[in-house]
Formats: sequence, C-alpha cells, structure tokens
Amino acid sequence: MKPTYTVTAVRNRDELEHILALQQKNLKQALSADEMRSQGFVTVQHDLPALEQMHAMAPSIVARHDGVLVAYALTMPREARALAPVLEPMFALLDSIEFRSKSLRDSRFYVMGQICIDKAHRGQGLFDRLYHQHRDHFRDQFDLIVTEISVRNLRSLRAHERVGFETIHTYRDATDEWAVVAWDWAQPRPPDVTPEGNTR
Repeated sequence: MKPTYTVTAVRNRDELEHILALQQKNLKQALSADEMRSQGFVTVQHDLPALEQMHAMAPSIVARHDGVLVAYALTMPREARALAPVLEPMFALLDSIEFRSKSLRDSRFYVMGQICIDKAHRGQGLFDRLYHQHRDHFRDQFDLIVTEISVRNLRSLRAHERVGFETIHTYRDATDEWAVVAWDWAQPRPPDVTPEGNTR
C-alpha cells in the first residue's frame, strides 16, 4: 500500500528541530560523492534561532508520515536575508537580475531556502507536493519562487524543471557554479510526476 503523507505549514518549534535533524543527514559534507550525484544534497546549514525567525515571517512547508516529519521546503522571504549571511551574495545578485523584462527587485517573490526529503521517502511525489503546497499557501502574497541550485546537483535541477522552474541566470562563486531558477505561478502547471532532488 502506498504511504500516506500530510503536507502542511510548520506548526511548532518541535518541527523546526526535526527540520534541522533531517538537514544534518543531507549536508554535502555528510554524503559520499556517489550519494551526492545520485541523491542530491543540501549546502547551507541553519540553526534553530534562524529557523524560528524565518517561521515568524512566513512558515515553511513540511511533509509528515505517521506523524513524523520526513521532508521540508524552507520559506525565506527577502527580509530574512540577514539570517543566513552565506546567502547574502545570492540576495544581492537577485536584486540585479531581470525576469520577463522586469527586475526581480520589483517583483513579489521569495526564496526557496532549501528543500530536502528523507532518503526513505523519495520517489513518493513529495517534492512536487511540497512545492504545490507552497503555491497554494502563498500565491495571494507572492507571484513567484526563486532559488539557486548547484549545477552539479542534476537530480535537483531536473526535479525543479519538472515542477515548472526555469533557469534565469548562472554564475560561479568561490564554492560552486550555480543556476538561479524561478517558478512563475502565472504560467501553466505541468503534469504531476514523482522523482525528487534536494537543493541548497
């Protein structure tokens, strides 16, 4: 029987702590090269105070199975940029990018801070469900989500393209080469499919 999942906004501090535990298991420094290539990885490490402040601005979206948190997609409004100093160059770059002949700076967007699914629950459609729940939850406040993905993280790039993201810029920094991708909620929704990938 196919597992049953509940996908909603974060409800409490305990769930934020479970996000951090899942993040630790999927940081690139915790994975082998083969695992990173085949399963994807996350790059940025958060702490509980930062997640609590992000949650107060806009809740993240999580998936649960039998009451246990098994996936998350972090909501990072632009006002949260100071909470992750390592991402400041990305936010500065976003201020300079145009999308559909309009500066992102003048658009209603937020950043997908990170998306991650527990290895045992991949292939169940959770990646798509997390993003669709983001759109359902935030589309009255925002017009698009923007994020950046390591170009080496092919699993994540493919998964984002499937949901509806398109690459709008690429660049290299001291750590990696990145693709900046955006999902415009005004565009038609592609059909639902299942493989997943982690990002940031």
